[in-house]
Amino acid sequence: MKRNLLILASALLLAGGKAFADGTNDVFTKPAWLTDLSAGVKESYDDNVLLVADRSPGLNAQSSWITTVSPKVGFNFAPLLGTQKTLQTLSLVYAPDFNIFHDASSENYNAHKLANAIKGKTGDFSFSLDNAFLFNDGSSAAPTYAVSQDATPAPLKTLYQADKNRSCYATGAPRERRKQIQDRATVVFQYDVGKFFIRPVASLLYYDLMTDWHNCAVVPYKGYQDYVDRADVNGGLDLGYKVVENLAVTVGYRYGHQYQQALPHSDDTLKVNGQQAQSSADYQRLLLGLEGKPLKWLTVKLAGGPEFRDYNSAAPVNHDHPVNYYGEGVLTATITTNQNVSFTYKHWQWVSSTGKLPYADNTFALAYHLNATQQLGLDLGAKYLFADYNCGSASLTGGTATTAGQSQRNDAMYSISAGVSYAFTRHFGASLGYAYDLGRNQQANLPVSGYAGYRNFDHQLVSLGVQYKF
Repeated sequence: MKRNLLILASALLLAGGKAFADGTNDVFTKPAWLTDLSAGVKESYDDNVLLVADRSPGLNAQSSWITTVSPKVGFNFAPLLGTQKTLQTLSLVYAPDFNIFHDASSENYNAHKLANAIKGKTGDFSFSLDNAFLFNDGSSAAPTYAVSQDATPAPLKTLYQADKNRSCYATGAPRERRKQIQDRATVVFQYDVGKFFIRPVASLLYYDLMTDWHNCAVVPYKGYQDYVDRADVNGGLDLGYKVVENLAVTVGYRYGHQYQQALPHSDDTLKVNGQQAQSSADYQRLLLGLEGKPLKWLTVKLAGGPEFRDYNSAAPVNHDHPVNYYGEGVLTATITTNQNVSFTYKHWQWVSSTGKLPYADNTFALAYHLNATQQLGLDLGAKYLFADYNCGSASLTGGTATTAGQSQRNDAMYSISAGVSYAFTRHFGASLGYAYDLGRNQQANLPVSGYAGYRNFDHQLVSLGVQYKF
């Protein structure tokens, strides 16, 4: 397969250089309503597919070559509506990825991605809808993280399932390759009145995991990973005031609900108030924001404030009505006309995909892009992720639950990435990428000595791809 990819890339390069070097010999000219039409092939090498600690006793790191084929077709039907100016965008994009793991066939999956957008404006009123839908046609069997299926394997009796005590960022990687549906949607309306504006908003985040459930305490499923469904939906209103022409302060309110599916009783005996434990909750947020361009070269969008939660009666949390902090922001600096740097931040309360608990999810990301020439592009990135599962979990005793400090988990991941892209012609290009992830345990005083090491992992991914755009 790798040899075939190199042959294909060479053939495309020669054809592209011969037929399109001057950019005038287009075989096909896209109509205005056809925004995207392309095909790409990428070959990658992943040195730790399941992001295990690679300890003995324990699961060994498994590597694999991965071939990804990525066609793409996109439409914008707004030009077909004549000379009207109200509806500016009416787009639909289908961009699947067909992924083959040559040395780990259980990880094969086809990601069918649909994105649609509606944007319009009439007078002082504007509106937009963005939706990203994903159906993963992958395995319905989740990974099994167990040193052994024996009850007391030597030499690690108490850690016979040590690999299941892994970082949430490790279990999240194979989860994203399993059979599932994801949907992300945002709806925004805005009405401007002089320096003021009013903006109703709503958003949806939805995960429907279609993997099988098994009792991970019995043979042959010791260490099997059950995944649960999750969702977050909210709506509210922003009031804004433009302090200067391109900069506004906002005050906002959101009312929302988070849903977490309960694990089956056979896999989780924890009960709270006689119910299977899960952390679904309603919440209200008050937000103070800043958005726009305080400087010609700087774009900002910031929002943050208190969040008031109301957990359901089956949630294993210390407080049913806690007050948390919510914050998110993006800063983008245009250093020169051909380079920019952006910083992204988010802190929020979310519910675990492996069941029961809420956690504080933190993201800090830095991205740099340089157009060195009209053909050569360079991207550098750094990211720090931190998940605190101790933020709300309870130590419950008595008749309703029998767990003490059950989370015992603070996970972190440090990532760096680099990419180079080169456009041989305006139709044909190639890219080279590298990413390095370090998963590290941040939880002190774990109940069993040795658990911490099984939550650490190193992971590298190298990729080479070619793409042809019509």
